[in-house]
Amino acid sequence: MKKMNVYPFMAIEGQEEMKLALILNIINPTLSGVLIRGEKGTAKSTAVRALAQILPEIEKVKDCPFQHDPQGKHHVCMECVRTDCRDHILGRGQGSEIVMEGIKVIELPVGATEDRVVGTMDMEQALKKGEKQVEPGILAAAHRGILYVDEVNLLDDHVVDVLLDSAAMGVNTIEREGISFSHPARFTLVGTMNPEEGELRPQLLDRFGLCVNIQGISDPDARVAIMERRTGFDEDPEGFSRQWEDDSQVLVEKIKQAKALYPDVTCERPMLYEIASYCLDVGVDGHRGDIIILKTAKTLAAYDGRTRVESRDIETAATLALPHRVRRQPLQDIVTDVSGMRNRKKAAEFSS
Repeated sequence: MKKMNVYPFMAIEGQEEMKLALILNIINPTLSGVLIRGEKGTAKSTAVRALAQILPEIEKVKDCPFQHDPQGKHHVCMECVRTDCRDHILGRGQGSEIVMEGIKVIELPVGATEDRVVGTMDMEQALKKGEKQVEPGILAAAHRGILYVDEVNLLDDHVVDVLLDSAAMGVNTIEREGISFSHPARFTLVGTMNPEEGELRPQLLDRFGLCVNIQGISDPDARVAIMERRTGFDEDPEGFSRQWEDDSQVLVEKIKQAKALYPDVTCERPMLYEIASYCLDVGVDGHRGDIIILKTAKTLAAYDGRTRVESRDIETAATLALPHRVRRQPLQDIVTDVSGMRNRKKAAEFSS
């Protein structure tokens, strides 16, 4: 039973785009994460921790530094320094203890070095004894979980590159002096930033699958609801959380069903042309935007319980996948209304 000390995900007022982007990345980690851009105090970190709190627990080898699924057979376990892990994979002896644990949210410190993120290797052990002695890094701890990077725009560009490469490939490789060691690193990457503190380079922006821009809610009724809910949670966290258990369970079941349905979702060729036209209309460089829209549209269809992508899925997917990919002039802000931009362009073409 998880402790009810985190504000419930379903109790978060508004910020629907942000919540949807997070859910889609949980269903389909190959979306390569989400970048949440917004001013402070808009529930960015609250939403990430809250979603992890309600997700189903996962089975793993107790104290395994690589968070491996005990039902899988991983090459890395053959090289693991823990003999009980190897015994379990090889089917020898009793092996290690299997436990159920909640999804972890691993936070990356702003000042983290590449060695801390990737991990290190004991070269003396490797050279003297021919054994790989590995000190796992943050990416190993984040496997099968959520890697949360607050103020991602303040990280060293090289560290951001490493994170995005691992998120895209699902593998982390530690290399030193011609010796390498690889392990699975499949995680949901969530980066947050306040645009007032500086932007990410366009090349790094493009590597995030989805991007949402959020701001404080301007409706007085909604702001009052936020205050009342937060006060209720602070006064009685467990009682407040129980009020949202049924809604949370509905979401968990919907995510489970979407994960199972996703492999069966199809996107017919006319829909592919619609995606391509959308990207061309708003001015997107490269092809990553097309691919991410396709994956996102299929994930949306699965989340809605369908096995066929529809135009509405593409429209929603484009609003999440293209804002940070639209070609911009120097010093121009990221586009927040991709659909409106496309409609204006089509109207201009029609009138001319």
